[in-house]
Amino acid sequence: MYYVNREQIERRLNVLPELVEVLKAVSSQHDNSLIQRYAAGRALHLAIEVVTDVGSYLIDGFIMRDASSYEDIIEIIYGEGVIAGDLHSILTELVRLRKPLVQDYIDWDGQAAQDLTRTLPTWLEAYSEQIRLYLDKEEITS
Repeated sequence: MYYVNREQIERRLNVLPELVEVLKAVSSQHDNSLIQRYAAGRALHLAIEVVTDVGSYLIDGFIMRDASSYEDIIEIIYGEGVIAGDLHSILTELVRLRKPLVQDYIDWDGQAAQDLTRTLPTWLEAYSEQIRLYLDKEEITS
């Protein structure tokens, strides 16, 4: 029997609608203001943390192989059938932004992430949906 902390997973997934709202707001603006850039960067950073935290809960709860990196978390949940291939690609691109956002923030200008900022809201909604579907399916079979 597995122990999956669904409450903690849901608490994290429930942050995603707010992040989606911020990402949509900053991507609809075209002035590239200081506040807009910082809001986008923080929303992307939190999206990375939510995605990897939820992935870690799933890996621990379903006793999947140990992850060695943020990218590996995405690889594992993809390999275990939690997320689909198209989402896997986007989330891999997202988690690769963690180092620039968290460690190389002095040099990060956000231009490279503008396309992702525009498309990510749809993918974050798909992520929540796929996680919940996987949990529901596993709950029935366990």
